[in-house]
Amino acid sequence: MHKLAPTYAIVLTLFVPTAAIATHSNRHNSTHQQVSVQPRYTPPPFPASSTPTGRARGAAGRGGNCGFKLPLTALAPALEKTVGTGKATYVWGQTIAEYPTFWFYIPAASPSLRSVEFVLQDDRDNDVYRSAVELPAKPGIIGVRLPSNQPPLNLNQNYHWFLKTEMVAGCDRQNSPIVKDSVEGWVQRVLPTATTAQQLKTATPQQRIDLYTQQGLWYDAIAALAEQRLLQPENTALKANWNGLLQSANLSDMTSQPLLP
Repeated sequence: MHKLAPTYAIVLTLFVPTAAIATHSNRHNSTHQQVSVQPRYTPPPFPASSTPTGRARGAAGRGGNCGFKLPLTALAPALEKTVGTGKATYVWGQTIAEYPTFWFYIPAASPSLRSVEFVLQDDRDNDVYRSAVELPAKPGIIGVRLPSNQPPLNLNQNYHWFLKTEMVAGCDRQNSPIVKDSVEGWVQRVLPTATTAQQLKTATPQQRIDLYTQQGLWYDAIAALAEQRLLQPENTALKANWNGLLQSANLSDMTSQPLLP
């Protein structure tokens, strides 16, 4: 789990219910792991009262021997829909967490990566939370959790999130220009149905992830699975489930990227 810059005195930790930490491999020898049916994300209906458009992929890139091939990427579902005569990309998902975690692929590390900032706004463009993010030690996928000393997300309200970066554009880190890049999307906190809430109380880790994906709770599903993978990075069943989840959200190119602790 990645941390915010120390100047904010906030330590980011993934929060997942304790039951979600146990994994399928606890019941099997690592050489006989059974890969269950891979979770597939089922998106919920889009809210009728708003248009949660966003951008899951950054624009900046840098080729050559010193460069990175994949752009800054939000690990969030992005669906393209026809609007009038054109198309719009909707980057939006739901959660039952008061303090959800947001996941991003960062294609660079210090010193090429100069700064990372996470911003959360309400549906009227007012800042709810804004903070620098500690730079990763290497390129990879990081999680940024809304800290619990902030007000929790209100129910049934759309929140607009951004991740903004500044990176060196060329191989010459001293003289190359700094390129600003960003991704953005939306999150909405909802209450689970009574049936889902009851099922989650007794669910196994795999069943919990299945419930999250079936109910369209993207942020909960990816957080629960990422927590398990960070605890057991060599578990092939968890790796297969991680790949299946990302592929179901059109994030296949992220399956080979490292999940950073």
